[in-house]
Amino acid sequence: MAFNVGIAAGGREVIEAALARVGLGGRGDDLVYQLSGGEQQRIAVARLLAKRPAVILADEPTGALDNDNAALVIGLLRQLADDGSTVVLATHSDHAADACDTALDLAAGPRPRSLV
Repeated sequence: MAFNVGIAAGGREVIEAALARVGLGGRGDDLVYQLSGGEQQRIAVARLLAKRPAVILADEPTGALDNDNAALVIGLLRQLADDGSTVVLATHSDHAADACDTALDLAAGPRPRSLV
């Protein structure tokens, strides 16, 4: 798994820190294809934490996650946005939409959101 996250960043310390932030600390030697769908989604977020891209496109980032891990991922995406990344999120989750600065409901049109 560390290799998979390492594609996005250099240095074992950066990789381990990113894995720890998504609740997968100490699992750097596991193979990604052996992880659950939810763990694989958190690996994708660990890559983002390690690389810090300018733009993040997240399609249903909490779709396969339980409530606690969904809240963790939404919080980390919110932090990446607060740190300067542009995060574009496609979701059916009201909780995820509530964490956004602006939401576009394809049926109803745009609606501004205040920051929490």
